[in-house]
Amino acid sequence: MRVYIPATIAMLQKLVAEQELDPVSRTAFAVTPALREAYASGDDDELAEVAMTEAARASLRLLASEAPEGEPSEGAAGDASTAVPHRRAVIAADVEDAKLRPDLDDAVVRLAGPVTMAMVASVHVDLSEAEAAIERAVAVVDAADLGDADAEFVLGDAEDHELAWYATQELPFLLDLL
Repeated sequence: MRVYIPATIAMLQKLVAEQELDPVSRTAFAVTPALREAYASGDDDELAEVAMTEAARASLRLLASEAPEGEPSEGAAGDASTAVPHRRAVIAADVEDAKLRPDLDDAVVRLAGPVTMAMVASVHVDLSEAEAAIERAVAVVDAADLGDADAEFVLGDAEDHELAWYATQELPFLLDLL
């Protein structure tokens, strides 16, 4: 099953360094029977895009949890020169075992274990042009989840930025350039 795992740049760095990543709560998104049922029309590619969009929004929540509100994300030593950019990231991976979680949402699945680099099909990351919109969205993602219309508008601006596609072998080079 193809799953879309919400991530951050720091998580991608860990994946490259350790060749394995245990996603937060082992949560991912996929084209599930419940997702198919929720949409009256749409082929597999369109439904995969829905699952990836859900993972990208979850990536915003991860970014919000990485740094205290109003403070930039910093490197492990607290050095602003090693600041991690505000960019959403989604890992597309092929897994054998994922438990459906329709109690959480139509596209949510729980992975059985960590994801290895060999399972990763591609990685999707925001381009630098999206950083300002992503930073604003990180600040309001919780409010949007609670129904704040203004916050939802800010999230929409961020989600208007499409994630760029990267092959697995490009990931180390991408991270070096950030």
